[in-house]
Amino acid sequence: MTGGYRGSALGAARTLLFVPGSRPDRFDKAFAAGADLVVLDLEDAVGPDAKQEARNDVVEAVRRAGRTPVAVRINAPRTPWHDEDVDALAGLECGVMVPKAESTAALRALAARLPGASRVIALIESAAGVLAAEDIARSPEVARLAFGSLDLAAELNVDPDDRTALLFARMRLLFASAAAGLAPPIDGVTADVRDAQRLESDVEYAKRLGYAAKLCIHPAQLATVERLFRPGADEVAWARRVLDAAAGVEDGGVVTLDGAMVDAPVVKRARSIAMAGR
Repeated sequence: MTGGYRGSALGAARTLLFVPGSRPDRFDKAFAAGADLVVLDLEDAVGPDAKQEARNDVVEAVRRAGRTPVAVRINAPRTPWHDEDVDALAGLECGVMVPKAESTAALRALAARLPGASRVIALIESAAGVLAAEDIARSPEVARLAFGSLDLAAELNVDPDDRTALLFARMRLLFASAAAGLAPPIDGVTADVRDAQRLESDVEYAKRLGYAAKLCIHPAQLATVERLFRPGADEVAWARRVLDAAAGVEDGGVVTLDGAMVDAPVVKRARSIAMAGR
């Protein structure tokens, strides 16, 4: 596996569905649920006594997945299970989600042990990780940043549903991603899978901030996340009109459309919307 994951499955995913690595009976259902990326979880969802069996089941699932986009959330660096997780994934074609990402040195060490670089999702879920987000995003092995809202809120002793308390962290990940040329970051989970209104509100909020994807913990969340992150028909129609009207704008020209100025930044946004709406 080469670095192609950086700009493909990991960067393009809107919906990322966690499935516990200790529940192989759920793997096929997760792969069939329609998520852009299935994340087989060896970390929080698996107890210490079940780590080895889960690792074996996850490795087998990755092998069977073929070209289906899949990632594995390994245990964090400096935990007793990290090294064995990394060794088990060597040679497999999958993305790797690294929890408690805080150190570029740890990410480089991880990449050196895997068959290809640039296929890591760095899960930022600590104060140290937030403050290191710029360096982490610039690491060549990192394909994308994800926001671990629940763990960060626990460390900060704030309510994970308090958007104001976590706004600085969310925006730091957004700016770090943009500065490094990464796809927009992935927002954290909505923990109550029964609260459809809360899910919609969380996705709409994340989209307003510039996020473009979300971590999901149940297949029932996927359709809402996909629908709300995908540009609406009116947005796509506007984007196509801008692109039709803007020949030559990127070379420094300016045109008007419906009385509004269209210059290079407007064209760039229109192109991004048009691509996302495909």
